[in-house]
Amino acid sequence: MDESARLMTVLRPVRAGNAFEETVERLLQAIKLGVVAPGDKLPAERELSARLGISRVTLREAIRALSDAGYLDVRRGRYGGAFVTYVPPKPDAGDLRQAVRRMGQDELSDALTFRLAVDCGAAQILATCDLAEDKKAVLVHRLAELNRAGLDDYRRLDTAFHLSIAELTGSALLATTCADARSRISDLLNAIPMLQVNLDHAAVQHQAIVDAILAADPDAARRAVTEHLEGTAALLRAFLS
Repeated sequence: MDESARLMTVLRPVRAGNAFEETVERLLQAIKLGVVAPGDKLPAERELSARLGISRVTLREAIRALSDAGYLDVRRGRYGGAFVTYVPPKPDAGDLRQAVRRMGQDELSDALTFRLAVDCGAAQILATCDLAEDKKAVLVHRLAELNRAGLDDYRRLDTAFHLSIAELTGSALLATTCADARSRISDLLNAIPMLQVNLDHAAVQHQAIVDAILAADPDAARRAVTEHLEGTAALLRAFLS
């Protein structure tokens, strides 16, 4: 699935009562998850407003707010648009502790449990699907992209890999839920210092997830995702201790 389709998964329709606030939330989620990479442009107003189910006036107000906050750069003219300027901060254990303090231990535990449930479920379901060759190719491509990623782009491509598992099931609701689960801990993941030994271990675990899905082994897929996410949780606890 390409970035445009992934963006449309994240940008689900908003409710009428809090249209402005929810529009900001949806756009910020897409930006922080890296669905729209730094330097890239958001889709056209017509496409975004239709997808979100809002007026162009509300959309422009939300974009203006994110521009004022430093997440977007709005340019006018033929080649204009709203360009992403947000770049995740460099990993820092102190920032991680601050993020957890803002969240609270109970909310952190809940967010990790939520992610474990939906990510395991997505992988398990995908392993039961009769995957067409093009879908298998997407999964393998996402893994290859992640394995080639530099440190500056690792988290964004890690997100793309994990979300592709849910997207390839064909369930828009599941894909949206997995994106929501990831966004709840994105600031924490971005703050974890990059350790090569951990990245090497994660690469082995990612390969195990893909192998289990391609082998149509749902139990192995669930176990592989569980092991991987429990490792991430252990790393979080290590830097918080």
